[in-house]
Amino acid sequence: MFQHFTVGIEEEYMVIDPQTRELRSHEQKIVEQAHKVMHDKVKAEFHQAVVEVGTQVCANVEEARADVALLRRTIAAIAGELGYSIGASGTHPFSKWELQLITDHPRYFEIVNEMQDAARSNLIFGLHVHVGMENRNMALHIANSVRYFLPHIFALSTNSPFWEGRNTGFKSFRTKVFDKFPRTGIPDYFGSIEEYDNYINLLIKTNCIDNAKKIWWDLRVHPFFNTVEFRICDVPLTVDETAALAALFQAVCAKIYKLRAQNLNFIIYNRALVNENKWRASRYGIDGLLIDFGKETEVNTRALIRELLDFVDDVVDDLGSRPFIDHAARMLDEGTGADKQLRIYEETRDLVAVTDFIQSQFLLDT
Repeated sequence: MFQHFTVGIEEEYMVIDPQTRELRSHEQKIVEQAHKVMHDKVKAEFHQAVVEVGTQVCANVEEARADVALLRRTIAAIAGELGYSIGASGTHPFSKWELQLITDHPRYFEIVNEMQDAARSNLIFGLHVHVGMENRNMALHIANSVRYFLPHIFALSTNSPFWEGRNTGFKSFRTKVFDKFPRTGIPDYFGSIEEYDNYINLLIKTNCIDNAKKIWWDLRVHPFFNTVEFRICDVPLTVDETAALAALFQAVCAKIYKLRAQNLNFIIYNRALVNENKWRASRYGIDGLLIDFGKETEVNTRALIRELLDFVDDVVDDLGSRPFIDHAARMLDEGTGADKQLRIYEETRDLVAVTDFIQSQFLLDT
């Protein structure tokens, strides 16, 4: 029933100077070396201190986790040989974006020309998860429904409490940085794939965008592939956390699909309401309260995530993702990446120590 729910994962990594622990331009040397062994799985990004990787299309989360682990090991080894270190966090704890170089590419210069400091300051690191769909109509139906769950899973992913040397008070400050871009955040509801395509075509016709990839929502029906792409999460510290989040995204898609097959629908909530929960998730992570819109009351975030785990439980074994969903449950007890970074800072009052911790987690269990 769920064989078309393939998984693809993209992660963005920070390139770090082993001596200063600052972000450091690698002049695309890591990408050039990685292309020799990983081909198009490794890409340059907007800033020269970023490396982006992407898995192949994977049949299940187990396969995707193995691919991410291989990518992390490969990038770390190449970086080490070139005199760099690698870490995964939604933001670097103290590096200044003003000092970072932009990758020499016409597309990136075009973005800077249009968005100016909003683009230059966008020094953030995210996780994107693609879940395969049987067709674009089903993709839109699922995207409309799973918007409600985005803040829940995002809260579990929070991993960017520091920005330019400050404790921001947010568990995910990465999302606050990205908010400066247009066409970001929770998407609207679209009544049909034709309505969605008409929206995209209008933006292209009126020179708002030149292609549909400049829709940077937290969730989108991918413009070129038959996937729903989840873009809301900070990049996690570890490969196990990445696999857990990917498993959750896949499971909510499969659950909505199963309900549809039974002529049942999940309640659709409007963007403004979901945004209230997204803000709370970015501020408090799993330690706050989210709104249960059905009950019209605030509920402990951990309790709501456990309800989500119960909601998808009947599809998890068919997807073969029980170990990864179980790890998501453990994350509720162990804390998110942001919680772990903050614990190190509380113990040391030293952001270099936090950066060292981030680096130490990169190859954990790979």
